[in-house]
Amino acid sequence: MSLDPPTYLASLQSNIRQRPIPWDGAVRAGTLTEDQYAKIRAVDKAKKPEQRKEIVEGDIEGYRLLFVGGSGKPSVVETAGKHANVIQYILVLLADLLDAVPSFAKALFNDADPYRNFLPLLSSNNAEDPIPLLTSHALTNVMALARDESKSTNQALPTILTYLSGLAKSSDAGLQDIAVQEYSSLLFGQLARQQFWNQRNETLAPLIKILQTAAGIGNGGNSSASLWSGNASVRSTGFEGSLGGGVGLQLLYHVLLVVWQVSFESAEIGDDLNDEYDIIILYTQLLRLSPKEKTTRLIVSTLYNLLEKNQKSLLPTAVLARLPALLENLSSRHLTDPDLLEDLESVKTLLEEYTKTKTTFDEYVAEVRSGHLRWSPPHRSQVFWAENARKILELENGEIPRKLAEIMQQPWENDKQVLAIACNDIGNLVKEVPERRYQLEKVGLKRRVMELMQSEDENVRWESLRALGGWLKYSFEEM
Repeated sequence: MSLDPPTYLASLQSNIRQRPIPWDGAVRAGTLTEDQYAKIRAVDKAKKPEQRKEIVEGDIEGYRLLFVGGSGKPSVVETAGKHANVIQYILVLLADLLDAVPSFAKALFNDADPYRNFLPLLSSNNAEDPIPLLTSHALTNVMALARDESKSTNQALPTILTYLSGLAKSSDAGLQDIAVQEYSSLLFGQLARQQFWNQRNETLAPLIKILQTAAGIGNGGNSSASLWSGNASVRSTGFEGSLGGGVGLQLLYHVLLVVWQVSFESAEIGDDLNDEYDIIILYTQLLRLSPKEKTTRLIVSTLYNLLEKNQKSLLPTAVLARLPALLENLSSRHLTDPDLLEDLESVKTLLEEYTKTKTTFDEYVAEVRSGHLRWSPPHRSQVFWAENARKILELENGEIPRKLAEIMQQPWENDKQVLAIACNDIGNLVKEVPERRYQLEKVGLKRRVMELMQSEDENVRWESLRALGGWLKYSFEEM
C-alpha cells in the first residue's frame, strides 16, 4: 500500500535537493572521485523520472558501486566521510532513484551487504542532525522495494527498527508519522513482522499508547480498567481532525495499518497481544469511536484476524467487551466499503457461532479467565449461584478460585468495583458450598477479603463485610 510521504520529510528532502554543493571542490579534496561525480551529475541533470530510469538501468553496476561500493571501489558514503552536506545529498538521491527505478533496490544486493556503510549513519549525538532520518528512509525503501529476506537484511532490520522506535516515542506527531509509515513499508513479510514483534517493547508499545490515547485512556494506572468499566472519556476536537488526546486522524490510520499488518501473525502472537495490551477491549472502543470508514475497515479486519486464529481464547473476551452489540449497531449504518462489509459479516458469524452454544456458566468462567470483572448478570443472580457454585469450585481442579485470588491481589486503582465484585462472588461461593471454605482459604481468599475490609472504597468494604459474614456464620454454626 502506497502512502503519501510525511510533510516534514518531503520538505527536508526538497531543501537538500536545492542546496548548492561545490562538486568540483569536493572532487579536488578527494571527497568523491571523478567517476562518482560523473554518475551523480548524469542523474542530477535528468530531472524527469523516466530519464533517470534510463540512465540507471544503462549502468546498473556502476550505480550500485556508487552507493554500496565493492570490488575494491569504495562507495561515495565512504569517500565523503564526515562531509555532512554531501552525505545528505547522496541519501536523498538514493531515495529519489529508488522511486524512479524500483528495480535498482534488488540490484544493490549483488553485494554481500549493502547496508554496511549506511547503518553507522543512524547514530548521531546531535538531535537536529537529519542524516539518521534520511538514512532510515533510504534503507526502508531498499528493503521494501527489494522484498529482501537475506541474512544481511535480517541483521540490519533490528537496528533500523530500533531507530524508528525512537521516532515513534517522540512527542512530535510528524516524527511519529514518519516512523509508523516506515514500519508499514517494512512489514511486507513474515520475517519482518516476527522481528517487529520480537522488539515489541520498542516498536509496538509506543503505537499501542497512541491508540490508547485515541480511545480515551489516561496516563498511568491500569490502562484497560476504564474501558472495561465503561468510564473512558474521549476528548475530541472534532472527528474530522483528531480523536482523544489530540491524536490526528492520519496518524491514527497509519498506526491501525501497522497493527493490521502485524495481525497476520495472529496464530502465533494473538493471545500474547491480548494478554499484554488488552487489544480486544481497546479495539472495541476504537471501533465505537471510529470516525471514518477507512479506520473502521482496519479495526474490523484486525479483529477478524485475531478472533479467527484464536477462537477459544479471544471470542469469550470479545463477548465480554460487548463487541456483538456494537457490530449490530455498526451493521445498521450505511457502509459502502465491500472489504469492510465482508469482514464485518465474518466477525459477526464467528461471534454468533460462539454465543449460541454458550451457557451463563460459560460466560461467567470466560469473564473470570479474562482477568477483569464487571457487574454482569450472573454476579447478582441467586439462581445462578445455587445452580453453579459447586461446578465453579470443581472446574479444572479449582482454577476459578485461583484466578479470583490473582485478580484480587491487584490494587485496581482505576476500577475498584472489580474488588467489590470478587468479594461478592466469594461470599456466594461460601453461602452455597460452605463445606468447601477450606479450598478458598487455601488460595488466600479469606485473608484478602479481611484486608479489603479496610479499603477506602465504600462498595469494596461493604462486599468484603458481606463475604466475611457468611464465613463467620458457618464457622459459628460448626462450633
